[in-house]
Amino acid sequence: MNNTIETGKTAAITSYILGIGVFIAMSMNSDDKNTFASFHIRQGLGLTLTFISLGLIISNFDSLMISAPMWIFVSVLWSYGIFTAIKGETKPVPLLGNLFQKWFVNIS
Repeated sequence: MNNTIETGKTAAITSYILGIGVFIAMSMNSDDKNTFASFHIRQGLGLTLTFISLGLIISNFDSLMISAPMWIFVSVLWSYGIFTAIKGETKPVPLLGNLFQKWFVNIS
């Protein structure tokens, strides 16, 4: 198990670079299909899609009162995800992490 975590840690951490990081991590994980990296790739993809979706919706409102909570929400989830990857844990991000694992089950 520790060997799986150590070999997948770089891809897992890379997956949290919003936007392009998920695709880089998927490429890094394409050959050996590391389960630790796959878990965090699904989390990173979910966070990226959540960020884009909320950003598209909230961009219609020109208000800091609406956009600031979105930035805080995504930042907290992102921080939680990247720190669990650094620590070598497979804990889903709060609120949405289990959904990401279910929705993106085919992504590894």
